[in-house]
Amino acid sequence: MNGFTYFIPTRVEFGRQSLEKLADLLIKGGHKQLLLHYGGESAKRSGLLDRVLKQVEKSGANYTALGGVNPNPKVELVREGVRLCKEKQIDFILAVGGGSVIDSAKAIALGAKMDRDIWDVFERKCSPDQAVPIGCVLTIAAAGSEMAGGMVVSNAEKGLKRDYGSECLRPVFCIEDPTLTYSVSRWQTACGIVDILMHTMERYFSPTRNTELTDEIAEGLMRAVIRAGRVVCENPEDYEARATLMWASSLSQNDLTGMGRQADWATHQLEHDLSGMYDNVSHGAGLAVLFPAWARYVMDDDPERFCQFANKVWGLSDNCADRNALALGGIQAAADYFAALGMPRTLKSFGVESDRLPEMAEKCSFSGTRTLGSVKKLSCEDMLAIYRMAYEG
Repeated sequence: MNGFTYFIPTRVEFGRQSLEKLADLLIKGGHKQLLLHYGGESAKRSGLLDRVLKQVEKSGANYTALGGVNPNPKVELVREGVRLCKEKQIDFILAVGGGSVIDSAKAIALGAKMDRDIWDVFERKCSPDQAVPIGCVLTIAAAGSEMAGGMVVSNAEKGLKRDYGSECLRPVFCIEDPTLTYSVSRWQTACGIVDILMHTMERYFSPTRNTELTDEIAEGLMRAVIRAGRVVCENPEDYEARATLMWASSLSQNDLTGMGRQADWATHQLEHDLSGMYDNVSHGAGLAVLFPAWARYVMDDDPERFCQFANKVWGLSDNCADRNALALGGIQAAADYFAALGMPRTLKSFGVESDRLPEMAEKCSFSGTRTLGSVKKLSCEDMLAIYRMAYEG
């Protein structure tokens, strides 16, 4: 097990009616000028936005609203948020939504403290470490951004999707009421389940050895998510299953399931350039297609880890002389589970053109200047091979 620092400053208020604690949290924080950031019309139609505004008004804070966040949040809206923060002297950003809204809020929070364009951060032209504090009211169990310091933002003009992380971006608090996820569509729920699993799986597939405790935590979380995912697909208002997914979303991305070991993250990076080029691709759906291809491509570099995955997560018998078959069985079990949730199996199904795969690999490799992964170091040629495997499934 490697050495590590574990720092989780986010206060979580979890459970039914936890939204009623929002006013007190704002008062205790001394927040007076808020930017209220949210997504589309669903927050208004459901009445959630009105409930949030009542709490904001109860706190005595003033607010400026900025809606319109879409999946794969766009830098154009972030720039508008930065402008508003500077103009209105915003001292706190409240994100109401899922990972896309929270990530957009983080980018705004960082940009509000900068004297240069926010996209410079994603191009690694600067590394700021100051941000306006943020809090969130979580409405989708998926990205885990509610307890993490990372964010992902898209630039439609450049056809790019890039990430950045800093401890200053971890939310001050997060309100998690599982009942707020009852109305999430089956598609969005399924995409979220895949994302939660992948946040742990990309930490689980690691070259670091002697991580038994972290393995057990990760395997337990994955098994619980798999079970809860099956339940909510049949009964979207099963509170306990929704609660499991919501809490797993936070735990899967707050670093707990990766403590003491090197993570991989190749599948996530491969997906970023897929949905950066094809905005119709939901992040979770892209991951569901790319993971089996990545896993089959790198499996021979760590077959025993894939055998452990098959046994401990999917319940396949470990008393198998053919270790290759066992490892492949675990990968297939994951692919079949994703498909049972309604996820696609191929890049082709998204409308991806095969002749654009080299461009995708070129972007993902930063024109051949970076490699991905830790189980197997992936070159631009490796990335292209995985995209091609995922194209047909």
